[in-house]
Amino acid sequence: MSEFDLPRRIMAEALGTALLVATVVGSGIMAQSLTGDVALQLLGNTIPTGAILVVLITLLGPISGAHFNPAVSLVFMLRGELTKGDAMLYGVAQIFGGIVGVMIAHGMFDLPLLATSEKIRTGGAQWFAEGVATFGLVVTILGGLQFARTAVPMLVGLYITAAYWFTASTSFANPAVAIARSFTHTFSGIAPSNLAGFIIAEIIGAVLASFFMAWLLAPVSPSQKG
Repeated sequence: MSEFDLPRRIMAEALGTALLVATVVGSGIMAQSLTGDVALQLLGNTIPTGAILVVLITLLGPISGAHFNPAVSLVFMLRGELTKGDAMLYGVAQIFGGIVGVMIAHGMFDLPLLATSEKIRTGGAQWFAEGVATFGLVVTILGGLQFARTAVPMLVGLYITAAYWFTASTSFANPAVAIARSFTHTFSGIAPSNLAGFIIAEIIGAVLASFFMAWLLAPVSPSQKG
């Protein structure tokens, strides 16, 4: 249980999501400005995202849990570690923070503060990829909390770094980040019309991972040992 009150936890979630999205969008813009090679652009987007997650989770985790992700907050609500009301407030703060993060990134690169993305990301393979990406993220978080709590920031940063490359969708794995990225017509954007498929897949992946890990990590009773 956090020793910080709800307003501070909400602020931590908004701040963390804003800085995460500013990094995702800003590094994508920078990568596009430096090279026309799409693989190098993705690499330039991947490394900063993984790195900032390590920083943000380390610093803000003790305050709010460092979810920065409505799907993760939903999982903690299902586990009884976050009330429904707090989970809803976390989600609002995360979405708001994500949109502010886009504005920060655009402002740094002298772009209109908000713009509608036209980048098409849709289809069964990408939706499946988002489900896989979010499933893996939740498994990483819950497994880390069980066995290597102090390593969670690094585990999540490394997982997302890897998932950028092994998933067809480049691993959004986060409804708040997906919504925010619909407001940037840059490398990391997603067309608003494609959001529903991504968000549904992310929520399904997170919920499945929550139930799977509840079973996997359940202690074995004496009778089962015998």
